[in-house]
Amino acid sequence: MAEANGHYSYYPGCSLRTSAHSYGASSLKVAEALGLYFEEIDDWNCCGATEYVSLDALPAYSLIARNLSLAAQQHTGQLVAPCSACFLNLRKVDKIMKQHPATNRRINRALGAGGLSYKPGSLKVRHLLDIMVEDVGMDAIAAKVTRPLRGLRVAAYYGCLIVRPENGYNPEYPTELDTLLQTLGATCVDFPLKAHCCGGHMTQISEDTAYEMIRRILQNAADYQADAIVTLCPMCQLNLDAYQTQVNHLFGTDFHVPILYFTQLMGLAFGMSEREMEIGSELVSAREALSKIGTEVEISKPRKRDK
Repeated sequence: MAEANGHYSYYPGCSLRTSAHSYGASSLKVAEALGLYFEEIDDWNCCGATEYVSLDALPAYSLIARNLSLAAQQHTGQLVAPCSACFLNLRKVDKIMKQHPATNRRINRALGAGGLSYKPGSLKVRHLLDIMVEDVGMDAIAAKVTRPLRGLRVAAYYGCLIVRPENGYNPEYPTELDTLLQTLGATCVDFPLKAHCCGGHMTQISEDTAYEMIRRILQNAADYQADAIVTLCPMCQLNLDAYQTQVNHLFGTDFHVPILYFTQLMGLAFGMSEREMEIGSELVSAREALSKIGTEVEISKPRKRDK
C-alpha cells in the first residue's frame, strides 16, 4: 500500500466536477472500496489546462503551483490527479520549480501574495492509474472482483498525456491499464493507437484535422472488434464520445463505440451498480456492450453535459 497508509491529497480538477462527473464519482467509490482515503484539496483552482501556459507561462505556473502549495499543507506527501492534463501540469510545474531556481523564486513570489509558498519536491504527483497499479496492486484488485467482466472486449486507451517521457509509462505501447482490465476479467484487444493523441482542443481550431484524429482511433478499435474504448483522461473521453456523430457524418462511417472510464469498469467488476458508476452519462450508449458481461444492466438516465 501507499507510504501514507492509503492517505492521499486529491485534486479532482474542473472536468471531474462537470463533463467528467462520472469519472470523479466512480474514482471516489472505487478508492473507498479499496481502502484508500482521498483528501480533497481545500479551495483548489483550475490547473489552466493547456491554453493558459501558451499565453503566459509564469502566471500559468503560479496558478498550478498554488494547488501544490495547498496540497503540501495536508502533509500526505502524495497528490493524486485522475485527469491526465491536471496530472501532467502539476508534475511538470513541480519539476520546473526544482530544476530552475530563478523560476522557482518568481513563482514563490507570486504565491507569497496569497500567503502561500511551495518547496519543490514536497509532493509526489501521481496519476490515479499509478495508484491502482503500484500501491493497490493486481492481487488486491482481483480480490474485490465479484462480477468479472467476462465476454467484454475492450480497447485500453491511454492518450498522449500520461505517457509523456519521465512519467513512467512506455510512450508507444503501455500495458498497465491493459493488465488492470484483464484482472477485472475483460479481454483487451490489440490496440496500436492506444497512446496516440485524440486531438485535444483541436476540435475548436481545425475540425477536419480533429475529426480525422478521432476517426483513426475509433477505426482502430473497431478493426480489432472492441466493444468499448476504456480511457483515463476526460479530454479523450469527451472527444471520442461527443464527436462520433460528426465523424460518422463527415467520413460516412457508422461508429457506435461507447467510451468509458476505467474506474467505471472497476466499480462494475466490484459489484457496484451501473447507476452508482453513472453509466448512461456518456453520449454513445454502453447498453449493448455491457450486456455481454452477462448481467442485467440498469443504465442510469442520461445526464445533460455541462457546457
